[in-house]
This record gives sequence, structure tokens and C-alpha cells, in this order.
Amino acid sequence: MIQNTDLKSFDLPHVNHYKVYGRTDLEAYPLPLFWNGSAIEVNVTGTELWIDIEVDFDAFEPWIGVAIDGAFINRQMLLPGSYSVCLFRNMPKETVKNVCFFRELQAMSDDSGCHLLIRGFQSDGEFLPVPEKELKLEFIGDSITSGEGTYGPNGDQPWISMFMSASRNYATLTAKALNADCHLLSQGGWGVLCGWDNNPYHNLPSCYEKICGLAGGETNRSLGAQKPNPFDSWQPDAIVVNLGTNDCSAFSQPEWLNSETGETFGLHKDENGAFCPKDIARFQKAVIDFLYMLRKHNPTAKIVWVYGMLGHDLSCYIKDAVEAFRGETSDCDVTFLELPDTAEKDIGCRFHPGVHAHEKAAEILSEYLREVLNR
Repeated sequence: MIQNTDLKSFDLPHVNHYKVYGRTDLEAYPLPLFWNGSAIEVNVTGTELWIDIEVDFDAFEPWIGVAIDGAFINRQMLLPGSYSVCLFRNMPKETVKNVCFFRELQAMSDDSGCHLLIRGFQSDGEFLPVPEKELKLEFIGDSITSGEGTYGPNGDQPWISMFMSASRNYATLTAKALNADCHLLSQGGWGVLCGWDNNPYHNLPSCYEKICGLAGGETNRSLGAQKPNPFDSWQPDAIVVNLGTNDCSAFSQPEWLNSETGETFGLHKDENGAFCPKDIARFQKAVIDFLYMLRKHNPTAKIVWVYGMLGHDLSCYIKDAVEAFRGETSDCDVTFLELPDTAEKDIGCRFHPGVHAHEKAAEILSEYLREVLNR
């Protein structure tokens, strides 16, 4: 390959213009991308652009995507090490290119060594201002919001990084439709009260108030993952919560047992297969408590609780909990939206919604958000 002798290196603190998406510690260098959909965007001239990154993991390799001028160009696995990735070559020198480099993989609670850091860029061009988006949206969810199943053949079941995405999930598609800056906070298998296996520590509210509270280990701590999230620095116009699918699964699973302490937890069905009322009450309390937390930190946001892409079993209970919160607070900016169940033909891998199901959900959600935000 002919070497471009005009390339110059720019450590990130010396890049004049760029925009960061997703929760992170903006004071950290190198810059961590913790969550799926976290990204860095630049407008740049020149013929060539490389990004300098640092990557490591114990089990689950990060995947990334690249979009240029709004078109999805590249998706790839990253290997451990410090190196550079070419984002484009041989482009017209004077033309301004909009480039977005983003993390496809969710934050990995099961891999404390997993991290993706941005050190800077190499280019023969000039970095120009990146315009702000029209809206700010926050999405909070589980494997559906992590885009699990949106890549990979129908019927494949391995739980691997390759099958998760930000590029094809309903949250990113909704944000793109509304020209919105978005934060995604999601974790496969987690719920609002407990995980799919009744683990009571696998719930999103428990880590919501930190930058990336579910990212464990000393490396992630040193990168700022456990710092309190600076809510005042980024206030969403709307928050979309898509939780309840794993809580529903927990009703059909054995009680969770901590083998070290003997602690147990479980959601139950009665002898007729109906949800036990006391456990439904616990679930609804978790929904209401989380709404209070969201409102505390996001006083002006519209909050929409969505549910239904993998069944509607808890729809009425979530809707009732939302109505109870509205009654307690007179907060009419909190609503419930049921999304359509995924048709068999739209199932992706791992029995999760495929890309067409996400497109349908994004279309419905985008239209709903336009109404509640008067857009």
C-alpha cells in the first residue's frame, strides 16, 4: 500500500471539533465508549482518515460500526491491542466527510476486561464543527435494546458479540428518524426488578445513576464507569424504557440462589399457571420506583414505557403501574406504548426480534414520539 506522507496524528484533546454520543467520562483520556451506540462523530476534509484505538477483553470482543455521510459502511470485530483502523481512503480532498465510529456491542457485565478506548485520529485533512442534533433521546432496555439477534441466521443460538448491534436496533433507527442524539443503556437478560433467571441484582435501575454502573473490574472503574452520572450535562427530551421482558421470563424460572450466602429470590406462578399477585405487586412497585428515579434526574423529559416485541404477558400490569405513577404525581408526561409482537417471519437469531421487527417498532415509536414532542 502506498503510504500517505501527508497524514498527521491528532491526539483527541488536540482535535478541534468532534462530538461524542453515549454516556462516558468526557474528562477521561483515552475516551471510553462504554455502551452500545456510544460513538464519536467528526466532519473532516482530506483524502484519508484513521482512528487510533485501544481494545481489550477477557471473553467478548467488541464490535464496531462505521457510517460515512449517514451511510452504513463497515462492521467489524476488534482484536486486543493499541492500533489504528482506517475509516476511509482515496476520498476527494476538499469534500467534507461526516464520519461516525460507534460501538456495536452492549456494555458487558460478564466481562470486566472488555473496553474500547479512543486515543485520536490520523488525517491529511481539517476537522470542522459537527452540528447538534434536533433532539436528545435516552433508551433503557435489555437484549432487545442491545440489538441481540439483529445479525446472524435464524436458528443460530450462541450468545456471542457478533449477534448484537446498535446499527440495526429500534432505538438507533428511531433516533435516526428523528435526527436525535441518543444514549442507549441496555443489558441482555436484565429487567426492572430482576433478570430472566430471577437474579435480583440484574436490574437496570440499580446502575442507572452511574455512568456505566454494570461495567465491573478495576479497569472500568479507572475509566470512570462507576462515577455518578452528570445528569445536568445532558438532559433528554424523551426517555424510552423497554423493560419487563426478562422479568416476565423470571416467573417461569426456578428461584435464584446465591450459593455463597444462601440468599434466594424468585417470581412465581400459582398452581393454575397465573402470576402470583404478590409478585406482580413487587414488579409493579419496581416500575413505579424506577419512574420516580427517572423523573428525579430528568425533570422535563417525556417518559414512554414501551413493551411487547417478545410477548405482551405483562402489558396490562406495566400499564397499570404507569397509571398509578401518574395518579400519585399528576405527571401526564409519563405514558405507556405497546409495541407489536414479533411475527415468526421476523424472528432473527437467538429467537430475538430480527431487523424487520426492529424497523416496524421504530416506525411506530418514531410516530408516537413525534406526537408527544409536538414534532
